[in-house]
Amino acid sequence: MWTVKILDDAVEAEIRALPEDLRARLGRAIDLIETEGLDRLPRDLVRHLEGKLWELRIQARSGISRAIYVTANRKLVIVVRVFVKKTQKTPTKELAIARRRAKDIE
Repeated sequence: MWTVKILDDAVEAEIRALPEDLRARLGRAIDLIETEGLDRLPRDLVRHLEGKLWELRIQARSGISRAIYVTANRKLVIVVRVFVKKTQKTPTKELAIARRRAKDIE
């Protein structure tokens, strides 16, 4: 069984700030991870960024968002950053925030 955890209150606030349809799609992706496993997600929803950072790619009518996560052990996913994507490539600033937050996760 897989578990998805939100790192802290800051990430919770980032999720709450998403438009409703993006929040709903992120929730469905998290539910799918917890019930079926991370390896069962459609390939276009997951992308490796660097090192231990991965992203969930969420798209809905209101736009595009990303949830950057790390896997802390075999079946634990920790979401460290959520944002609305406005550029083609994941912004350096967003990666820096995710790196800083993920630094202490083993």
